Amino acid sequence: MSSEPKVLLRDVEASVVPIGTKVTLQKGETAHITQSLGGSYTVVVNGNLFRLAEKDADALGVTATAAEPAPTRAVPAGPLTVEQLEKQVWESLKTCYDPEIPVNIVDLGLIYDCHLTPIGGNNFKADVKMTLTAPGCGMGPVLAQDVQNKLISLEPIDEANVELVWDPPWNQNMMTEAARLQLGLM
Repeated sequence: MSSEPKVLLRDVEASVVPIGTKVTLQKGETAHITQSLGGSYTVVVNGNLFRLAEKDADALGVTATAAEPAPTRAVPAGPLTVEQLEKQVWESLKTCYDPEIPVNIVDLGLIYDCHLTPIGGNNFKADVKMTLTAPGCGMGPVLAQDVQNKLISLEPIDEANVELVWDPPWNQNMMTEAARLQLGLM
């Protein structure tokens, strides 16, 4: 995605891609949006790549609703079944994106496991094991926090634990066929 330049309307916290260090981009700097997926924004400022959270869309002069909307789903009457909740969880995980790759983390093959445990009533804990495309990527904590936030936003999920794992090491064969096609790897 290429965009017209956006002048930052206020100081804004961002993460340097791919190292994950938090920095403050200054009001008046020019940003070019390279990716707007899953609610976050990847921008280039002064030749460097940064990730901005959805809550900071106003600093770019855009509204958060300009980001990709969360999948719509019918709300069943009464409590959700575990199967219905699992489907919602995976749909939610598909709204998380690596800031450098325009494919969701599920289709990239970064989610190794997601386990739901009942914790009373119709409430659940989600335990996720995920990896990154490269072990040295500093964006791991940022992506893990994004996953946790998306899961906690689901009504029945009261707790979400996200663990970064490195075994087995990620490779391109873990991507879905659709992801490989989208990235021109087939």
